[in-house]
Amino acid sequence: MPPDHGADVRERPVSVKVIVEADGGSRGNPGPAGYGAVVRDGGTGAVLAERAAALGVATNNAAEYAGLVAGLEAAAELGATEVDVRMDSKLVIEQMAGRWQIKHPGLRPLAAQAAELVRRFSSVRYQWVPRERNQAADALANQAMDAAAQAEAAPVAAQQSWEPRTDPPTRLILVRHGQTALTAERRYSGRGDVPLAPEGVAQARAAAARVAQFGPLAAVATSPLQRCTRTAALIAEAADPHPRVEVVNDLIECDFGQWEALTFAEARDRDPAAFQAWLGSTAVAPPGGESFQRVAKRVRRAIAELRTRHTGQTIPVVSHVSPITLVLRDALAAGDAFLHRLFLDAAGVSVVDLYPDGGVAVKTVNETAHLSGL
Repeated sequence: MPPDHGADVRERPVSVKVIVEADGGSRGNPGPAGYGAVVRDGGTGAVLAERAAALGVATNNAAEYAGLVAGLEAAAELGATEVDVRMDSKLVIEQMAGRWQIKHPGLRPLAAQAAELVRRFSSVRYQWVPRERNQAADALANQAMDAAAQAEAAPVAAQQSWEPRTDPPTRLILVRHGQTALTAERRYSGRGDVPLAPEGVAQARAAAARVAQFGPLAAVATSPLQRCTRTAALIAEAADPHPRVEVVNDLIECDFGQWEALTFAEARDRDPAAFQAWLGSTAVAPPGGESFQRVAKRVRRAIAELRTRHTGQTIPVVSHVSPITLVLRDALAAGDAFLHRLFLDAAGVSVVDLYPDGGVAVKTVNETAHLSGL
């Protein structure tokens, strides 16, 4: 898969009180954006954690909020109870301190995400600092912006010739689970462990027969949720010889938070500003949920581990709409708008070949011919 430009973290043991320094920016406002965050020991000033990530296209203010969220997440993961936040963004500091209103609808979900993290600590204090006192976070943010700009400008790597590759690829057969009650009603189905509907079992059997046509399978990787593990079990049963099923937690669906079990229209009508912000940026999470940026990071990790364990072999990967769409987005070097434009049917099959030299070939996307008789 293409290289992961997601968050980078370095950590050491933590004291109870920490300092979070955060920054973010964009080249163009909006433009290629990124953030940086540094967590320091509250007593010694020693660096405990650093985070930085490219955001794609975003505004300066959105990137600054993303930096704050990343810093607070790092502090929470390290077990801090008291946090001093220091930023050179007057806007973010004053809004989070409650002294300024958050007028821009696109910033409200980010501020809400930060506020939710703040509740994990016994106390959080906000302090504006001049840029020269925020140089560490600023440097990380600039590196992330550089990565975002390079990713936007980089041409797709081309093969040097039409000569076929001789090394076998690692073939991913991406299978969405069969239908559930929520699938049939087009509702967001994230972490809820809903079972396959009877129609979904039939779809999964049909998908299993199709996957068996790809030849020997090294293993069947699956999300831990039962709608996927059941589909994966049927795939393993249909294959000859029967491969083992590997449960991979990182393949779980996106956590849709307060939008779980809602339709697109219901989620949009509940909080139009939050919904629009989510559609507009992979850094924004549904209220109480998980951003696509975080989903992408863990899914890339899962695919990299599967590729290492099963190099040059064929692996069905049974998962959900969001993880599969993110894999296809990366494989096709597509933009973030792809995530809301690709439709994946229940029990649909997509195939991606990953070559040892870094080449990627997308063979099929959302193949459904095997479902035509149902």
